[in-house]
Order: sequence, then C-alpha cells, then structure tokens
Amino acid sequence: MRADVLVVGGGLGGVAAALAAARAGRSVVLTEEYDWLGGQLTSQAVPPDEHSWVERFGVTASYRALRNGIRDYYRRYYPLTERSRAWTDLNPGAGWVSRLCHEPRVAVAVLDQMLAPYRGSGRLTVLQPYRPVAAETDGDRVVGVVVEHRDGGGRIEITAPYVLDATETGELLPLTGTEYVTGFESRAETGEPSAPDVAQPMNMQAISVCFAIDHVDGDHTIDRPAEYDFWRTYQPAFWGDRLLSWRSPNPRTLEIVERSFTPNPDDDPLTVDADQRVNPGDGNLWTFRRIAARRNFVDGAYPSDITLVNWPMIDYFEGPVIDVPDAAEHLARARGLSKSVLYWLQTEAPRPDGGTGFPGLRLRGDITGSADGLAQAPYIRESRRIRAEYTVVEQDLSLAVRGDRGAVRYPDAVGVGMYRIDLHPSTGGDNYIDVGSCPFEIPLGALIPRRMENLLPAGKNIGTTHITNGSYRLHPVEWNVGEVAGLLADFCLARGTSPRAVRNSPGLLADFQRRITAAGVEIRWPEIAGY
Repeated sequence: MRADVLVVGGGLGGVAAALAAARAGRSVVLTEEYDWLGGQLTSQAVPPDEHSWVERFGVTASYRALRNGIRDYYRRYYPLTERSRAWTDLNPGAGWVSRLCHEPRVAVAVLDQMLAPYRGSGRLTVLQPYRPVAAETDGDRVVGVVVEHRDGGGRIEITAPYVLDATETGELLPLTGTEYVTGFESRAETGEPSAPDVAQPMNMQAISVCFAIDHVDGDHTIDRPAEYDFWRTYQPAFWGDRLLSWRSPNPRTLEIVERSFTPNPDDDPLTVDADQRVNPGDGNLWTFRRIAARRNFVDGAYPSDITLVNWPMIDYFEGPVIDVPDAAEHLARARGLSKSVLYWLQTEAPRPDGGTGFPGLRLRGDITGSADGLAQAPYIRESRRIRAEYTVVEQDLSLAVRGDRGAVRYPDAVGVGMYRIDLHPSTGGDNYIDVGSCPFEIPLGALIPRRMENLLPAGKNIGTTHITNGSYRLHPVEWNVGEVAGLLADFCLARGTSPRAVRNSPGLLADFQRRITAAGVEIRWPEIAGY
C-alpha cells in the first residue's frame, strides 16, 4: 500500500493526525493493533484527564468537537433525565476526575463519526488490528513500514513520504533506528531538580490495566486469580501498607491516606464540580472515575452507576514493558494484578459497616469490549521518547522554578496544555513525583527528531523527559501533538520542504503557525489576570 501519510497507531494522537492530514486532502493509512480507535480514551478505558479551563479554552477545535460530540451522542441516544439533558456541560458519569467522564464505547462511536467521511471517500484507509513489525530506511529517511495482523492474518508493507509514530510506546523508533531515550534522564543531562544523579533508562512509570464495574444484587465474585496470594500480601517498601488496601500515599504529599468506597451513593450528578484545583475528588473511589451516574438517566435505565477502576492499587511497577525480553510476562502480570484487585474488592475489602467484601460488584467487560472483562489495552503512561531538536525539561514549566513568570514561551509553539507533573510509582522503586506546573506550550522542536527527516512523533513519544512526560502525556495534549504532526506532514508536502526547515526558517515557521491557528490549534494561552 502507498499513501501520502502513514500513521502507525490509532490512539488519540494517531486519530488526530489522520484526521488533520485527510482534511487537508492527503491520502492516509492509519493502523491500530486493538479493536477500538482512541487509545487511552477507549481501548485503555481512561476518562479524559484535562485542565480546569477545558470548557472555555486551552484545547484544539477538533478536540473540542470530540468532546461536544460525546455529549451530543448521549443527548441523542441515551435516556437522560430532562435536567441532565439540559445540562450544558453534561458529565455523563459525574466523576470527579474529569468534567467529561463517559463510557469508552461512546468515544469510539464519535471518533468513527469524525473519520467516516474520509473513509467513505477512500482518502483514509484504516487497518485493524495491525501492529508494526519491521521498517526499511534509506539513510535518514523511512522508506516503508511492515505491519502484521494481530491475529495471524498476514503482513502488509506500506510506503509514504511521511511516517508518523503514534504508537503507545514509540514502536517505530527502534524499528527505524531513530535515536530515543527511556526512563529517567540524569540531572547532569537535563538540569532538572527532580531528576536522579545517574540516568535510569529502565526506571519507568507503572502501567495499569483498568476495568469497569457496577454494583447490583447477587454474588458476582470471579474465580480466585492464580496470583492472588502474592498480591494480597504485597507491600512495596515505599507504600506504607499493602497494595490491596484502602490506604496509599497521597500523590502530592506522600502522606499515607485512607480512601473510602461506597457504591451507588445517592448523590446529585449536577452538583459534582470536577475541578482538580478545588478537590482532587479521590476521597470516595467509587465516584472518582465514575463513567455512568445512574441519576443522570431516567429511573430504571441503569440499575447501578458504573465506575472505572484506575486506582493506586492497580499500578503495576514490578518491571518495565519497554525494551526488555520479559515484557509479555509483565503485561500478563499487570492483568493478573487487576483481576486480583477485583477479587479482593469482592471478597476481602473492608466495608463501612464493618464487614468485608462487596460480592455485588460485577465486572463489566461489555463496557470495555474485551473477552476477559478488563480493558483491551494496558494504560501505558510513558513511551520511548525521541532525541529531539528541543527537549522540554522540568524547569520550563515547574511552578516552583517559574513562579509568576509562567512557563517558557517558545517561539515555535504549536499548541498548549496544562497538567501537574504527575508521575506514578515506577519500576525503579520510586514513589509518586508530583510537581505543580504552569500552563505550558508545546514547542515544534519537541516533534522533530535530531536526525530522521520524515519520521514524526504523534503521541507521548515527543521530546520530553521522564519528568515532563508527566504533564505532556494526557489526552488533550496527545491529541494536539498528533493533529500538529498531521498538519506538518501536509505543510511539508505542499511546500516541498522538511519539518526541520519549517522550525528553523522564520518565514516558514510563521506560515505554519498561521496554518495551524486557522485550523483551530491554540498556540498561546490567553492573558487573563485574577482567574
């Protein structure tokens, strides 16, 4: 197969890249190894992690269209109450982690709708389920990529003038010989206050295999997982208690706190204010990442709320899953941990009434679209990251470093984002790292490899460090990065130039920034005082 733009990986960045390039008139091939497009929003089942101003500014127009599309889908097809239907900023799950907690299948439907015109016209070809297995290069250029059907359906070689790596772990980087980094860089290299003295390439953030549950009458206890005895007594040195416990470190203070768990509280969804500045919202884990609040729907439509389990106790940090020979074993054990957490919840978890276990908890694999009841894909927070023309470091956005000056303003800004530097426990035995950050920009230099000419990152594999990845890895930033990568490929094809030249030529850079701004990409934060 041949196309103008090849996008490998159908997560949020990959979809945004394919959509941008196809809208610009380019022929696009998009590949994805899981059954659903959308990555962390869908196959990984993680509700969107977003900044507090998302309803007003700070995301691209197409990402806003995705969010609006999700709300419109609920209004069109779901039996909402009249109050909830009239709720402008409808939060279907009334979860505290996000202003838009929702069932992953709805996001799949909306993403498919956004791509449908280009698939119908033949401009966009989507290959599922395919994963990259080989690549051919000629000097500093990628000539082609070979993808293989996940279930044994053969291989396809795809060539394109521009190749975008939107995989969750930067799979094309080793296949193409592109220079990259993993894990912690050293303080000597980056100057970051939170970096270690010596680089730790195998020290990476925990992965999580999420799952959805509701709570209904009856006993829905699953079979005892094979590794349950190991996990029920597992106590990391830095954790302060057993992993399977309501007690765990507060990410911001590392103080050991006890969270509650009360299924189906009779709360009013319209009173939930999902603003992390005011309340982190994780006091009651049931409502923290709730994705369907039964009170948003007419009586009887939902027998129970549905909540998404992405809690501290499912973080798997026994070993990395990138560039190690036993990655498959660790991925399997991460799934085993999640099953063990569910079994603990059903059988041994302390209840407010003094009893133990919630046998009414029911695994909702129909919500996540998987055979084993868990999310189709693991939630991988940290990717291989390109050695970029510019690497974003902690002191670019740290509130402690920058203070009232705000984050660094890049002359080559191609987007904006905002999230605390939020790092989960890691495979090297580190606890949470949580650093306040300023609203930041995305520099074009972070999207340009130091050597390769036609390979662009389109997800979490941009030029950040282990530290700053904690801010740049979230849903709206990943979408922004992918969208800009797709627009950059089109711009370079139209101008007969290269990504490196666009960044380093003031005239081309200004033209490109005007191009993406016209497409709805915000490249600067608005000047607002006292908000």
